[in-house]
Amino acid sequence: MKNLRIATFNINGISSRLPALLEWLKRERPDIACLQELKAADNKFPRQEIEAAGYGCVYQGQPAWNGVAILARDSEPLEVRRGLPGMEDDTQSRYLEAAAHGVLVGCLYLPNGNPQPGPKFDYKLRWFECLIQHAQTLYANGHPALLAGDFNVVPTDLDIYDTRSWLKDALLQPESRACFEHLLTQGWTDAVRHLYPDERVYTFWDYFRNHWARNAGLRIDHLLLNRELSPYLKGAGVDAWVRNEAKASDHAPVWVELGGRRRN
Repeated sequence: MKNLRIATFNINGISSRLPALLEWLKRERPDIACLQELKAADNKFPRQEIEAAGYGCVYQGQPAWNGVAILARDSEPLEVRRGLPGMEDDTQSRYLEAAAHGVLVGCLYLPNGNPQPGPKFDYKLRWFECLIQHAQTLYANGHPALLAGDFNVVPTDLDIYDTRSWLKDALLQPESRACFEHLLTQGWTDAVRHLYPDERVYTFWDYFRNHWARNAGLRIDHLLLNRELSPYLKGAGVDAWVRNEAKASDHAPVWVELGGRRRN
């Protein structure tokens, strides 16, 4: 398999973070980048600037909220679907699927679910169940496939600096964690946790209460690999330097490196 770097990045507003996005693309040069929380309508998406940086793109925007995009370096992603099966009535832009560089990529921004209990948490669980159903088909499609994005789930207590302030948060609820675990039982490989089974790795640091300076983080952005892709996993990590830049998103990009011979 050719070498690929695939990343996911909750940009938290592509208009205000465009300089940071372009700097990251220039410095890290991911072959595929999945973006979430564009917070911009399609006609406000900075396509020209991204193409000038060497990336083809597909995107599903929404004014002020949500929004997802898939970028491919020196290539045009081929859109496969937008929105999840079973969520045809959903007006929120949260799922986009495209083929790029020989990989089928599902880019997702899973609902936050707060406050819980309540309708927002119910929506989160309904959306998650539809993802689980579609993920089973995607996993077994016979081609290299990956799910990447902001899952808004802290899978285990190892994925958070301290649970005490978050016990009532939707990100840590047993139902949310059970849904994520269901994905793993389908066979998906959580790339970061597979390579770093015992380390505290964070992808999100809240703007409040000095969380970044204290490294009080959460791991809620994930890259899951199917059985055709996971044997080529070479590396994974977080571009934490991005979170330290001026006017940064509260998330940092997460990436995997793939390629070479099969490893199992």
